[in-house]
Amino acid sequence: MLLDQIEKELDLSERHLVVLKTVMEKGPIGILKLAEETGMPTHKVRYSLRVLEQEQLIKPSMQGAIAGPAVEKFQKDFEKDMARLQEMIASVFRIGRSI
Repeated sequence: MLLDQIEKELDLSERHLVVLKTVMEKGPIGILKLAEETGMPTHKVRYSLRVLEQEQLIKPSMQGAIAGPAVEKFQKDFEKDMARLQEMIASVFRIGRSI
């Protein structure tokens, strides 16, 4: 289907955000504890941690994952970024309804 990829990306983004939120609230935290806290399988947690680390939203420590240097900017830009995405979704919706 045409919108399947968007749905997959939103699902993945939601998962990354859940992991990030848990790290910020309970960090330092390891993979097994993250999996337990989020109810996600360890392989999904591990992938999200890798993505979040690449974005510098988390960083590893000896005790587990902790918030990274980019968290403050992410938090600052989040509302603006979400508003932009909502506008894009509204545009796609309008176009789709007109078909």
